[in-house]
Amino acid sequence: MLDDLFAGAAADAEARRSLVSLADVERAALARPAALDARAALQPADQVKIIAEVKRASPSRGPLSAIPDPASLALSYETGGASAISVLTEGRKFKGTLGDLEAVREVVSVPVLRKDFISEPYQVFEARAAGADLVLLIVAGLDQKTLVELHELVQQLGMTALIETHSADEVVRGLDAGAAVLGVNARDLTTFELDQDLFGSLADSIPSGVVRVAESAVKAPADVAHYRRAGADVVLVGEALVTHGDPVDALTAFLEV
Repeated sequence: MLDDLFAGAAADAEARRSLVSLADVERAALARPAALDARAALQPADQVKIIAEVKRASPSRGPLSAIPDPASLALSYETGGASAISVLTEGRKFKGTLGDLEAVREVVSVPVLRKDFISEPYQVFEARAAGADLVLLIVAGLDQKTLVELHELVQQLGMTALIETHSADEVVRGLDAGAAVLGVNARDLTTFELDQDLFGSLADSIPSGVVRVAESAVKAPADVAHYRRAGADVVLVGEALVTHGDPVDALTAFLEV
């Protein structure tokens, strides 16, 4: 499944490149105002921080929420206390678009993450051109050379990479690539199985100074509390928010753990 997601995202990027050249996207990226300092926004604090996600669907759950107005949802997240907003821009399985990210960027004052299956520079320039401050880089889908090169490009454009891992070996690779913000995803993207204890088993291998992000397997405040006890500075929450009738109320509960 992960290979299919990366292949589909690359094919869709190629289709966009046939309409807007790399040179044009690069010019648009460089013309953007400076990215927000996402690393500073996610720094450890006395209270857990939340990255709240705009997510219409997933391969494991199918449709989650129509989200006709992603900007309005993102504003609700910011009102509820989210430290950053994640926007799924993958269209085939997650039903997202770069337009969603652009709409969110225009209305919120917190950093915005482009969450997609990024494997080439074109997609990184697209992210900055659309207003992203953070870019997801998934270690499992990238060889080390590509991971390092994409991370360097993200930094050169003034953005921050959320480097996502799923194993001890991937944590080492992410740190070797220079990760300042490192996530552990409880969902194995090859099998879609969940292991909520994976973060805790890897947290001690993430040095102080690196922001620790726990991803997936959050349904209730108790799940956020579980990650917090295991050492998470930040928890990324998607499905539990988009399927909740009151995202502000849900976020308040998550932040009170």
